[in-house]
Amino acid sequence: MANFVSPGVYVIEKDLSNYPTAINPSVVGIVGFAGQGPTNKAKLITSQEGLMRMFGNPDESITGQGLEGAIEILESTNTAYYVRPVGSDAAAASATVQIGACPSFVVSSKEVTDDTIIGAGTTGGTDLYLDVQVVADGKNVYTSPKQFSIPAGTVPAGDGNEQAYAINKIIGGAIEGAAVGSYFASTDLSNTWVAAGYAGSGITLYASAFSGSGRTAGVNVKCLVAVDASGNTNSLPTSSITAYGLSFNTADLGYEVASQYKGGGYNEGTKSDGTTSGYSAQILETGGRTSPLQINRDGFAAESFNVSLVASADFVEDAINTGITNVKSEYIQGNLVSGSTDLNFTPLPYFYSKLSDAMEITDALDAVDSNSAAHVGSTPRFNKFVKGTYKLADGSNGAMTATELIGDSTNKTGVHALNDDTLNVSLAIVPGVTTQSVQNELVTVAESTQNFMAIVSPPQGLTTVQQAIDWSNGQSDERTAALTSNYAAIYWPWVQTYDNFAQKDRWYDPAIYAVRQMCYTDEVSDPWFAPAGVVRGTLTKPTDVEVSVNEGDRDSMYSGGNVVNPIVNFPQQGIVIFGQRTAQRDSTALDRVNVRRLLIQVKKVLLSSTRRFVFEPNDSTTWEKITGVVEPLMDDIRRRQGLVDYKVICDDTTNTAVRVDRNEMWCKVLIKPTKAAEVIVFELNLTSQAAQI
Repeated sequence: MANFVSPGVYVIEKDLSNYPTAINPSVVGIVGFAGQGPTNKAKLITSQEGLMRMFGNPDESITGQGLEGAIEILESTNTAYYVRPVGSDAAAASATVQIGACPSFVVSSKEVTDDTIIGAGTTGGTDLYLDVQVVADGKNVYTSPKQFSIPAGTVPAGDGNEQAYAINKIIGGAIEGAAVGSYFASTDLSNTWVAAGYAGSGITLYASAFSGSGRTAGVNVKCLVAVDASGNTNSLPTSSITAYGLSFNTADLGYEVASQYKGGGYNEGTKSDGTTSGYSAQILETGGRTSPLQINRDGFAAESFNVSLVASADFVEDAINTGITNVKSEYIQGNLVSGSTDLNFTPLPYFYSKLSDAMEITDALDAVDSNSAAHVGSTPRFNKFVKGTYKLADGSNGAMTATELIGDSTNKTGVHALNDDTLNVSLAIVPGVTTQSVQNELVTVAESTQNFMAIVSPPQGLTTVQQAIDWSNGQSDERTAALTSNYAAIYWPWVQTYDNFAQKDRWYDPAIYAVRQMCYTDEVSDPWFAPAGVVRGTLTKPTDVEVSVNEGDRDSMYSGGNVVNPIVNFPQQGIVIFGQRTAQRDSTALDRVNVRRLLIQVKKVLLSSTRRFVFEPNDSTTWEKITGVVEPLMDDIRRRQGLVDYKVICDDTTNTAVRVDRNEMWCKVLIKPTKAAEVIVFELNLTSQAAQI
């Protein structure tokens, strides 16, 4: 308490407005395989579109029905966490984008005298003209719209750089601006470079130089496709040159584009209906320093990056990424490679600078210029990506077995990824997988965390009710131990649903629709309502059940210690979940799904609402504050038909001296849960005509 000494008026603010927090009861944890996406991390999914964007489309070749189940469940909830296990032998899909050199030449003032161009220190002189043309795969992609020249009277005198200044003005001042980046000039005025803005062996650059007002040939133009080992250039004596681009052997130099995560879903291919699946990297053809890199997904553009091999904000290894720790692409990562060795790459200071010595190409430049000898042992300049579509391939999902689904508790992989209080998962499922070890592990995690229910089912292919009962009791080949837990519930038989992706009817795990109807129940009522019956258990999408069960079958599945919840195809009401037992065999209130879900919800709200009282004084004032939070919560649930009655006790009877000395505060909550009317009996009494009714 603050101590006030001097006279005055003071205001003290105290927040006594404690109230129970709201907790979403329809958060579903789904563990299943997929062809792409993050691995062994519980990823938040809020829509079907978001699910498929991250983890890809369902495919019958993928073990289980994780994606199929998630799609169905997301029709009844907008919050799910998907965990994608992956085998240790899984592989990323990749492709190598080809790098090439742009054809280029240099105009050097060292080869030109003062008299050839303009007199130093004068205001008159002779114009220099240059014509350029670029051809890509036989198609003319650029022709200079005019002759570029330096008019008389524009060159300063007396600084010793008259010739260099003149040449640089021709290229840098005119062509770069007019060609919209198709050509580039050096910042070194002694040598001015002209390069096509396109790379690869299919690119040809033509140039002609003239001087004098009558366009008289006579100015030396150096062809410089490459610099030789000594750094010398190859000069051509003629005024007309032809230079050809290069395509490097990807074994020597390339840019590897790999899927950001491992998986076979990244491989580009053609589906049976003729459409494209998977990913590819596409380099679009445009002039200039940069290359448009487009990532295609299923035949359509998904991302685009404007990248280049220069030191700038759009340098390719920054714009895409060098690994998953610095991700800017949602789908891929990239790395500049030479052969089988990753290169320690230093960004180029300029587009026209040669690559570092570590990237030197020895034989790639043979016969690249029809007007000069072969250039061997040299390194090309003006490097960029070569136009083309590069399909990602060789990705693999690896092993898809029970081991991967179970995962381990240390690293929290597989089903153990759901062991996280921050996720607020209330329902969990491994759709389409009925392996005993996987189901048992899921139930074990549910019991140990007390955060969620595990929903399971017998395997597909059972033909009789007795087989389903034997399975649940651990008396079958598929299950050798009975499933017994009030944190689990069993549903059967499998149901037939039309798969829009496979474009055919398929048998779906009934646990999928059990979870879906629980989420639907939360939407239309509350989690303590039974997710069964015609009102909340009717399945609108399935068209058939694998095994038809009659009333006698249902009696056997639901009584005598058996705990299988039947799914029934009624003649008029349709396909309905007609049971809500947990897998608990003892006769207590927790043998019903609605009661177990009630307690999970109450526990989460209590923990969230009262955590602020930890480390508060353990006295009657705090006890009253806690009671003031819990009482309204219980009363609200009672008014919403979750409880018949309740009582909250937090006083010196629950907080004995021994408990206070141990720094413990106890609050006892007594509740009478509302039971579902599962059996409705009408007693019909006949009377005589004389009887009084």
